[in-house]
Amino acid sequence: MQRVAIVATASGCGKTTVGRSLAAILGVPFVELDAIHWQAGWRELDADDLRRRVAPLVARDAWVIDGSYRGKLGDLVLEAADTVVWLDLPRRVWLPRLVVRTLRRVILREVLWNGNRESFWNALVGFDSLFRYALANERPRRHRYPRELARYRVARLRSPAEVEAFLRSARRRERSSATQAAPRSPSQMGVRTT
Repeated sequence: MQRVAIVATASGCGKTTVGRSLAAILGVPFVELDAIHWQAGWRELDADDLRRRVAPLVARDAWVIDGSYRGKLGDLVLEAADTVVWLDLPRRVWLPRLVVRTLRRVILREVLWNGNRESFWNALVGFDSLFRYALANERPRRHRYPRELARYRVARLRSPAEVEAFLRSARRRERSSATQAAPRSPSQMGVRTT
């Protein structure tokens, strides 16, 4: 694994946390697409600008990218990846995480990308509500992703225990990579693949 795309069924599944951990394990750059896409004042980059900024990143030899922005980038990130990690955690796991993360960000006024901060308003209310987006996309993604991701090498992780097992296996693999010539697939690492 040298070029890994992390996708998730819903916000709060842990894309950024897993992505940062995996990038550190592999010793490769970590890229959070939200940090590129969301400009100051929560202004979104259009598809052409986003593609212009992301294309050189996926052309590199090694990376872990959090997100795919398929609506604007198509399969640019997925096509360049040698492994796709799909975090498909149940709602009982991701929804409490999303609530806690959002409350922490709002109460502590955490600065996210490009000076942006979450507010109760943009998290809970309105058409672009973070929670509305997460809840509306969970089920369609869970049904769509097996078909859409079928042509890629995918590690579908369905529980926190599977996520931890995947990261432990990646650590072991990296430590022993100097002595082992053949790379292992996600299924050889004890992870169900789609």
